[in-house]
Amino acid sequence: MSLPHIPVLRFGSAYESLDTSEVKDCRTGAVLAKLSIANAGLVRRDLQTRQRGAFEALHRVPMARLLEICAKAGEHFMRSTLPLGAAHTQSADEYVRMLSATSGLPHAMCRRNMEKINHVLTRMPEILKGLTRGLDPSVLDGGMGEQSGVPVCYVPQSQALGIVLPSNSPGVHSLWAPSIALKTPLALKPGREEPWTPYRLLQAFIAAGCPAEALGFYPCDHDGAEAILRLCGRGMLFGDAKTTARYASNPGIQLHGPGFSKVLIGADQAERWRDHLDVIVESIVANGGRSCVNASAVVTAKHGRALAEALAERLGPISPKTADDPEAALSAFANRAFAESIDEAIEEGLKTPGAEDLTARYRQGPRRVVFEGATYLRPTVIWCSSFEHPLANREYLFPYASVVEVPQDRMLELIGPSLAVTALTKDEAFRRELVLCAQIDRLNLGPVPTGHVRWDQPHEGNLFEFLYHRRAIQRVEA
Repeated sequence: MSLPHIPVLRFGSAYESLDTSEVKDCRTGAVLAKLSIANAGLVRRDLQTRQRGAFEALHRVPMARLLEICAKAGEHFMRSTLPLGAAHTQSADEYVRMLSATSGLPHAMCRRNMEKINHVLTRMPEILKGLTRGLDPSVLDGGMGEQSGVPVCYVPQSQALGIVLPSNSPGVHSLWAPSIALKTPLALKPGREEPWTPYRLLQAFIAAGCPAEALGFYPCDHDGAEAILRLCGRGMLFGDAKTTARYASNPGIQLHGPGFSKVLIGADQAERWRDHLDVIVESIVANGGRSCVNASAVVTAKHGRALAEALAERLGPISPKTADDPEAALSAFANRAFAESIDEAIEEGLKTPGAEDLTARYRQGPRRVVFEGATYLRPTVIWCSSFEHPLANREYLFPYASVVEVPQDRMLELIGPSLAVTALTKDEAFRRELVLCAQIDRLNLGPVPTGHVRWDQPHEGNLFEFLYHRRAIQRVEA
């Protein structure tokens, strides 16, 4: 039987390129599909000639209808058998198996990420209400209306949103899913090991009635990715610190790099650290430690060493399991060299005095292991004597966390930019400081794991405010 061939989607037309790449099982090396590769010239030509048509096609659809389309797309994505290229289809179960095989995520995590995406799409009115601060969605049909009794006018900032996607976790697709409801076409560059989720989502939108000419899917090289970010009026980039740093000065590109998320334990709760172990453990290990909202540092006012020892005892024994095991807590690395470089970086950091890998005694073997043909990194808790240690504020794509003891009055001075912070404190003065801290993007006050996201609130920037500009308007009838 022939392999599925995933085509380029050129805003309404599928295109099978002669230039292809193989999508492989990270455990066995078996080829699961061929993926068409769009050269940079084709990407540039399409964005220069088809973007306006995509924009007009989506703006012809009323907001009420777009919200219905999103809800149906969520159900199709979760349950339907959808096209996978011209000659194949893919059921929901097949999607989970293929996603697990190429990304390394166990099946249970794949399904949980599916549920996240389904949640956003099927609750789009609620999501938009949060992002727009209660704006009547119908205002976007004509661009003008009222909000809280005040005349408003919102102007689109782009004819399309260009996105360079990662391969680490499908949950990130929840971040761009509202763009269709916000009447903004998409030009997606999928991650190398994870074309399944963006392609399936676009097919779900089409099955739900979204105009196919509003949807672009462009597997491509670095030059093609550059064209997507440069030629779309708005862009979204996922990557490591080095990749995202190149675009740091470009306000038209929303960056999603390392999160450096943290759990902070105030002086008033430090004696009760045992009561908070479950929240801290979940913050570190949920989704295999792959999300930018996973805690990569735990900062406590007291009892840091004891807390680190207890975390190591809980996390150290966690080992790889078969992909279909519902209790699997670790993800394989699709790129074995990447896992090796992370392992080496941690070992190099441990050579600097002031850090100790406390999980070593509990995992009974090396951090990096091969299981059923795939490479894994087992959870690692590093006790650091100072926040200045090179391992104290690092982030890796597996359950990794440093534990540092810092006086409460210096925490916010030292933590640096942090995407998600869970603050375990009832000290109202400290809570006010946390609320006013510009270094923190998402703040959980109380025992809420860092990975618990409310999708009706901004995540690394408000997508509505990124895609639309509020313009002053006065209208006087003659």
